[in-house]
Amino acid sequence: MKMIQKLEQPEAKFDLYFMGYDSPKAVSHGNHFSDREGLIELTHNYGTENDPEYKVSTGNTEPHKGFGHTCISVDNIQAACQRIEDAGYKFQKKLTDGRMRSIAFALDPDGYWVEIIGQNPVDKTEGITTTDVTTYRMNHTMIRVKDHEKSLKFYQEVFGMTLLRTSENKDAKFNLYFLGYPGDKGVPQASANGVNPTADREGLLELTWNYGTESDASFKYHNGNDQPQGFGHICVSVDDLDAACKRFEDLGVNWKKRLTDGRMKNVAFVLDPDNYWIEVIQNEKLKSRANW
Repeated sequence: MKMIQKLEQPEAKFDLYFMGYDSPKAVSHGNHFSDREGLIELTHNYGTENDPEYKVSTGNTEPHKGFGHTCISVDNIQAACQRIEDAGYKFQKKLTDGRMRSIAFALDPDGYWVEIIGQNPVDKTEGITTTDVTTYRMNHTMIRVKDHEKSLKFYQEVFGMTLLRTSENKDAKFNLYFLGYPGDKGVPQASANGVNPTADREGLLELTWNYGTESDASFKYHNGNDQPQGFGHICVSVDDLDAACKRFEDLGVNWKKRLTDGRMKNVAFVLDPDNYWIEVIQNEKLKSRANW
């Protein structure tokens, strides 16, 4: 990845780093950070690097499960995983672990999970020892949801996303739902055997629903912003920020921050049915608003 944008906030004692793929082969090559399909935003609060006791909540341990992982799709998954291992990084799950032999999970320096999936069938890339990082995609972010029907309705009707893929895992009692903005590519109809049909996309949202949680009145997921903190939010850029926020208001959304709240007048935060934060910003390519 490349650092696409850095926003320094010395008065508030934190900096923001926007990371993404920017080679000529990348989906959003050369675009402003607000006009990209897949980015990872890293937030650094000054001084945490000097605190040996500091650690984040990754969202994958009880009782604070919620956020699950980010996901990168790669050209040759065996070679890509070997490259990561050779660089000294640890894995939560290697390709050879367990029954799912087409995905792996690497661990970043804070222990967040990074899923790795292939853009090509695993059997076709076996034995290939090279990998081209310029072809990688920041594919999706996964969050766990309590009630799949409520969450799917929210993301489709309020945020205008399209359900691109559903993966039912009845034996393991969970389903996966992949949502996004299809654009010119449309909704995928088929894919090569063993390849996620959305592996060539960027900036998707994966919802994981574990059967039965919707019927448990006391059940809730950790949103990452309550203590202990870790995951912060997803973000959607829009064509007209004021009009979009008015539409959200008319739809009766729950707000964490309206545009008019606080000193940051160029961002808003909506809450989804599980109280995950969704940042809303202006797509600066479509309409100039913020000087960043």
